[in-house]
Amino acid sequence: MKISLIIVGIIVVLGLWLVGMFNALVRSRNRVKEAWSDIDVQLKRRYDLIPNLVETVKGYASHEREVLENVIKARSAAMGAQTVGEHGQAENMLSGALKSLFALSEAYPQLRASENFAKLQDELSDTENKIQAARRFYNTNVLDLNNKVEQFPTNIFANMFGFTKETFFELGSEAERQPVRVQF
Repeated sequence: MKISLIIVGIIVVLGLWLVGMFNALVRSRNRVKEAWSDIDVQLKRRYDLIPNLVETVKGYASHEREVLENVIKARSAAMGAQTVGEHGQAENMLSGALKSLFALSEAYPQLRASENFAKLQDELSDTENKIQAARRFYNTNVLDLNNKVEQFPTNIFANMFGFTKETFFELGSEAERQPVRVQF
């Protein structure tokens, strides 16, 4: 009788341990999803600011068509990205296009002096900072999940229950890692 109780006790403890491991994996996966939604909100805010910025620049530098078209193409590509990796590449392209757009302000003093342009630059700079913070939060949660998915003994159960590693939201080259500069 005592042996039966000991065996049942071991099974119950093992079952509770497995449930705890499963729940920890679910919590980590949900934190990654929540962190990505934070990035997504900031990216959408950025995408919403860009058309206003392009229109403002168009009013002062309408013959700079190529720069404006590059910004619009980059924004469209970023909005259409599906995976984290695609988002990273598209955001790099968009940051480069925005740097070119801001470089135009050096050639157009009236644009630089425009209150609307300055306000949009401030908002975009604030959004860039928020994206950076959201990216750090996301990558921290991805690291936590990936560690659980790879470390023993959780990796055994993660594979059984279909938990997989997530991709970090990274920027490309060192030049692309620099934030968009908004300076006059």
